[in-house]
Amino acid sequence: MHLSEVLSHDHIICDLEVPSKKRALEQASDLLSHNKAGVAAIDIYNSLLARERLGGTGIGHGVAIPHGRLQNTQQTLGAFMRLKSGIDFDAIDQQPVDLIFALMVPEEATQEHLQTLAQLAKIFNDEQVRANLRTATSAADLYQLLMDAAADH
Repeated sequence: MHLSEVLSHDHIICDLEVPSKKRALEQASDLLSHNKAGVAAIDIYNSLLARERLGGTGIGHGVAIPHGRLQNTQQTLGAFMRLKSGIDFDAIDQQPVDLIFALMVPEEATQEHLQTLAQLAKIFNDEQVRANLRTATSAADLYQLLMDAAADH
């Protein structure tokens, strides 16, 4: 699955101010449910929160990939948020997180889930991609950078 099938322009926020991981997950849930009939933000939030309780999804270098499964949908949904300043996200390197890619997959899409997570991890492991995302000036620029990075990885 290509990232363009998961992420749309209206699921990106640039320079969001949130004080905590909980608030970031709430914002991600709202973003993921935006313009998606039958997909409730509260269901997304509960799924993301349940996954976080199993272990933090901060992968290091200021990046987190909160993810979960959603019943009653056949569509994989993605959202990207660049935070104005880093927050504690229980990252493996204990560094504040300012780049968040939230991902929701259909409940039964195990292989797709793993492949998409692996692709995202590969993209965000690239130091130049992270630097470019942190200096982008708009949501449109963030979208294009993510699409370019997906094509390269």
